[in-house]
Amino acid sequence: MRQTAVAGQFYPLGHKELKKELNRCFKDLEIRERDARGAVVPHAGYIYSGAVAAHAYALLPKADTYVLFGPNHTGYGSAVALSQETWTTPLGIVDTDRDIGKLLAGTIVDFDELAHRYEHSIEVQLPFLQYRFENEFRILPICMGLQDEETAVEVGKEVSLAAKASGKSVVFIASSDLTHYQPAKIASDNDRYLLEAVIRGDIPEFYRRREERNITACGFGPIAAMLTAAREFGASNVSLLRYANSGDVSGDYSQVVGYAALIVE
Repeated sequence: MRQTAVAGQFYPLGHKELKKELNRCFKDLEIRERDARGAVVPHAGYIYSGAVAAHAYALLPKADTYVLFGPNHTGYGSAVALSQETWTTPLGIVDTDRDIGKLLAGTIVDFDELAHRYEHSIEVQLPFLQYRFENEFRILPICMGLQDEETAVEVGKEVSLAAKASGKSVVFIASSDLTHYQPAKIASDNDRYLLEAVIRGDIPEFYRRREERNITACGFGPIAAMLTAAREFGASNVSLLRYANSGDVSGDYSQVVGYAALIVE
C-alpha cells in the first residue's frame, strides 16, 4: 500500500476537510465531460493551485484508467518509475492498473515503488479524480526523474501502445508547475511563451523555448510524454483553460510560482 506522503501539508488530512477544500476548488465551475485525452495540471498546495487544477478536472471524461506522469522531486528510485501498489488518500483507496502495467515490462519504464514513496506530484492529483469519479477508476502512476526529450517521447509512445493493447479507455495527465520563484511579470511572460509551444503540440519547440529562457517548469518531461501519448490516440487540439500564480493567493508577486490547466482533445 502506498501511504499518503503529503496529506496534511499540500491538502487536508481529514476526509471532511478535504471534501470542503475540493468544493472550494470547484466552486463556480461547470462539471461537463469533454472528449479530452490529455491534461496538464499543477501540483502545489491546494490553497495555491487547486482552483487552477480544477479547471481541467471539471472537463475530463470518465475513463477506465488515468495515466499520471509526474516529475521526481526527491531523487529517489529509478529514472522512469511505475508504481503498481494500491494507493490511499483521505478519500479512500485507488487501485493501479496492473494490466497495462504488465504490458510495459521490458520497456524504458521500470517497476519501482521507491521513486513514488515521498513524491507529491502524483499524489496530489488523486483526490481530484476521486472527487469527480469517486473510486471507480484505476491509475497508472509514472514518476520521471529523467525528463529529456528523447526519454519523454519514448515514455509517451510506450505507454500509449500499452494502453491501446489493453483495450481500455485512458486519459493521460501531466503534473507540472511552471516558473518557480520569479517576479510575476517575468513568470507570466516566460510561461506563456512556453505554453504557446504546448498549445501547438510542438515538443521540440517546447524544449527549445524552455532551454532558451531557462524556464523552471518542473514537469516538462511529463508534459511531453502526455502530449505524445494523447497524439497517439488522435488528440492534438490543446486548450489553455486557466493560468495563475501563487501571488494571486499570497499577495506577494515578487517571487511567484506559475500554474496552468490545459486539456488536449
